[in-house]
Amino acid sequence: MSVLVITGTSTDVGKTVVTAALAAAAAAAGRTVAVCKPAQTGVAPGEAGDLEEIERLTGVTDLVELVRYPDPLAPDTAARRAGMPLLERKPMVDAVNELAASHDLVLVEGAGGLLVRLGVDGFTLSDVARDLGAPVVVVASASLGTLNHSELTVRALKADGVTCAGVVIGSWPDEPDLAETCNLDDLPVVTGVPVTGRVPAGSGGLGRDDFTRAAAGWFDPEWLADTTSGSRALA
Repeated sequence: MSVLVITGTSTDVGKTVVTAALAAAAAAAGRTVAVCKPAQTGVAPGEAGDLEEIERLTGVTDLVELVRYPDPLAPDTAARRAGMPLLERKPMVDAVNELAASHDLVLVEGAGGLLVRLGVDGFTLSDVARDLGAPVVVVASASLGTLNHSELTVRALKADGVTCAGVVIGSWPDEPDLAETCNLDDLPVVTGVPVTGRVPAGSGGLGRDDFTRAAAGWFDPEWLADTTSGSRALA
């Protein structure tokens, strides 16, 4: 069994589509996959959230959402505004470990960036990854500013003793501009970890068949096999 945590350098960088692509690629390789979205914000009860989007794109149905808050805010702030219980760290970790006991791969998609406060006592996704002993995939923008955001995120992981499995660009344009082209070369230099995938812009708009057929091709094949199988330690 293997647990992989997915975070972003910020919000709206493509975490859900990258999570879906990893799930689709692993399922296509014959692995049993579950996806956990511990905290969903900005979605009312009964509305489709990130997990429903992952199911639409991949057909994966083992999906767990622990808390949901209506305001599009950091989970702890959204909980307080709604007068709802905050997410607790140990029950969250226990829920992921329970999924891991019965699946080859569990993907844990965070909310916003790495250090967004998730719940009681201000714990973060980095804390959760450390508790789980799980590596973290950083989803980054392709555009100007991503070098700073990505390096800060990877530095924060290293400071917490958490392994960064690699950087994936969440939306790679059909016609990259100068900054985007340079960023592809510079990201590994400033972060110290490889760019291990590029998801084409607009991939979230594909139908399930097209998405699942293409997903594995968006990642480095050796990295994908190792990361989704947990067959070796990631550095």
